[in-house]
Amino acid sequence: MSDSHCNGIPLTGNYRPAASSDLPPRRDSWLNRLSHWAWLETEGRRLLAFYRASRHPQCGFAALDDDGRLPEDAHPDTMITARMTHCFALATMRGEPGAAPLVAHGVAALCGPLRDAEHGGWYGALPREGESQTKQAYIHAFVALAAASAWQAGDPAAKALLDEIVEVIETRFWSEDEGRLREGFSRDWRDSEAYRGGNSNMHATEAFLQLGDVLDAPKWHRRALSIVDKIIHAHARPNDYRVVEHFDSEWQEWRDYNRDTPKDPFRPYGATPGHAFEWARLMLHLEGGLQRHGESVPGWLLEDAQGLFRRATELAWHVDGEPGLIYTHDWNDQPVVHERMHWTLAEAASTAAALLKRTGDAEYETWYRRFWDYIDSYLVDRERGSWWQELDRHNRPSNEVWSGKPDLYHAYQATLLPRLPLSPTLARAIADGAL
Repeated sequence: MSDSHCNGIPLTGNYRPAASSDLPPRRDSWLNRLSHWAWLETEGRRLLAFYRASRHPQCGFAALDDDGRLPEDAHPDTMITARMTHCFALATMRGEPGAAPLVAHGVAALCGPLRDAEHGGWYGALPREGESQTKQAYIHAFVALAAASAWQAGDPAAKALLDEIVEVIETRFWSEDEGRLREGFSRDWRDSEAYRGGNSNMHATEAFLQLGDVLDAPKWHRRALSIVDKIIHAHARPNDYRVVEHFDSEWQEWRDYNRDTPKDPFRPYGATPGHAFEWARLMLHLEGGLQRHGESVPGWLLEDAQGLFRRATELAWHVDGEPGLIYTHDWNDQPVVHERMHWTLAEAASTAAALLKRTGDAEYETWYRRFWDYIDSYLVDRERGSWWQELDRHNRPSNEVWSGKPDLYHAYQATLLPRLPLSPTLARAIADGAL
């Protein structure tokens, strides 16, 4: 990896506090209450304190157990490392003492042992002897997010990381013909996976929006729009806003994919309502980003975002007799996996806030408060820290899909997004003083 850009200074450009699509919520909205902002701030700092322990002494970050400790067999993980680096970069820009060294630790791992020095790209985890490795679009999307945030936060080694991940996305994963990302490859890039994924392209959309803002490069917003157009507007909308997660290599819907393994943490069978919320929020950020960069904005972005939110609440909230959002449902709209994932609630709350800002509709205020009431009642673990990552259908801690408390990313962002404009994205907005 070249060190020629290690001393690059993050670009700032001309910051506008809010996209023209932002509307002020009602005066009695929680989004206008300093006391609610203080609650979010306190919760965000509590989460950051808990996840400092995920720093692995060998390199990068690894998953914590329920008590916030690194297990003896904890293994450095690229997704967790990238997410932690991203979050601690945001914390660094917000003045969190001790966060910058954690960013540097993450960047060093992503520039070093987690990177394939022979073939390029990133492993899913620190390689172990005899273990096969593949190159996955999902992982690379988070490396891009981390690199952009770390560079925006001023980490001196992050520019080289950012340059390289952009090159790998450009040359390996992005398909101009498909207008989306290819999914996976063998370690040497010779063999490609006969699968295309909605989840990886959703997180690519997130990463592309941040790349567009941090690099002042509108092409990334145009690419994000291409992904959204082809996966949401062309597939979810005709399916009554149920998000299609799985496709074959020709982008034909693959509805039976993983039917026998419905509790897969990344590619579960059926539809995942949590992703409908997440897509909807990203579409509002995309709308604001396109406006901010002077690009044409399709009118259907807002319409489809509202449709996704509506259907996700209809098909997932309280549908099995208990409060909470189910993990998945089938194509007959029946629950498949009843477990409640913490990330789903975090995304639902963040999306309700985004729609409230965008439309001013009091319906989203109601949902925003409902989701946070649920998070506070069931997910926040005040005894051992962080949030329970998963609950069963009766809202008791569970480990059917996820074990321990490996993830800061969704919960921490949920404490920030309600206080930020729809555009620019997190790293750019925080760097420019929006929060």
